[in-house]
Amino acid sequence: MQKRYLMAPGPVAVSPEVLSKMSEPIIHHRSPQFSAILQRIREDLKYLFQTQNDVIMFASSGTGGMEAAVANLLSPGDTAIVIRAGKFGERWTELCEAYGIKAVNIDVPWGDAVNVATVEQTLNAFPEAKAVFMQAHETSTGAKQPVKEIAALLKNRENTVLAVDAITALGVYELKTDEWGLDVVITGSQKALALPPGLALVSVSEKAMNLVKKSTSPRYYFNFLSEKKSIAKQTTAFTPAVSLIMGLGTVLEDIKKTGLEAVFAHHARLAAGTRAAISALGLELYTRVPSEAVTVVKTPEGIDGQALVKKLREEYGITIAGGQGQAKGKIFRISHMGHLSEWDMIIAIAAVERGLKSLGYPIELGKGVSAAQGYFAIH
Repeated sequence: MQKRYLMAPGPVAVSPEVLSKMSEPIIHHRSPQFSAILQRIREDLKYLFQTQNDVIMFASSGTGGMEAAVANLLSPGDTAIVIRAGKFGERWTELCEAYGIKAVNIDVPWGDAVNVATVEQTLNAFPEAKAVFMQAHETSTGAKQPVKEIAALLKNRENTVLAVDAITALGVYELKTDEWGLDVVITGSQKALALPPGLALVSVSEKAMNLVKKSTSPRYYFNFLSEKKSIAKQTTAFTPAVSLIMGLGTVLEDIKKTGLEAVFAHHARLAAGTRAAISALGLELYTRVPSEAVTVVKTPEGIDGQALVKKLREEYGITIAGGQGQAKGKIFRISHMGHLSEWDMIIAIAAVERGLKSLGYPIELGKGVSAAQGYFAIH
């Protein structure tokens, strides 16, 4: 019987404690008991997002939160600036096109972070733009984007808001929603929150809500105004994902007990130990501004990255991720999110070593594992 390990950047491994909580009998979503639980969770979400804004919940993947941002902030014919640094940046453009929004795209080489000066120039060239859409961390490339610096460009632009896909950033490293002036921040349950897929969580600022009230885009379920009214009544507009929300309560309690700084340090430690191993193996990172959420590695010359991912999954029982779009077959990605420890990283590195060797790449077995062990032993 093969044991399986989930080390892809979403969905991620879920702890037994959270799974146990989610397996408890269902509570009716209109009961006083559930309302009390919901109120506590909403307050704990403010701690995670570092905001005083309400955090809206949708029963959807993170993409639902992204769609909600486009549909609620803008009207057909409006202009938005989109930072496209990978597959998920492209998704913002696709969503804008679906709602009749003119997308002004800033295309960034995959693996790079956007140049802040370029964003400023684009804002000046398109003063009518009502929103800037970006990723905090582009999961397809592993590149962190300069969220704080771009938010600073918008603080004094009363008619332009910043919407940030933080689906693989929130809960991984520092994102100060209110202090930095982030108007819309989106995350999903299946990443750093270490839950199964199915919840989108969206923080919305007062500045953003002013735009929402003017939007004429069609929307029904993904409606910020409906959800805001329901929050005031200690409920939700529609049937929520009750079991996922119960699991979320357990996750948030653990985050508060541990503290955000310690949570961030945990992800940073796993990333640094993994990258020490990658360096020792003579492999190269794909990302020039790497995130703590995932280590993205260039596949060595002559090796198909998809074949490596398939071998690890089907022969070793270890699921990492390959590349998407233009990076397909050229990279592999090891996640640091979810219910993972340093020992999981060591297992992933050992599997990569064996996988590469079996595919014909000359590699010294144990060299990466030794480097990771050495790092984790002293950090």
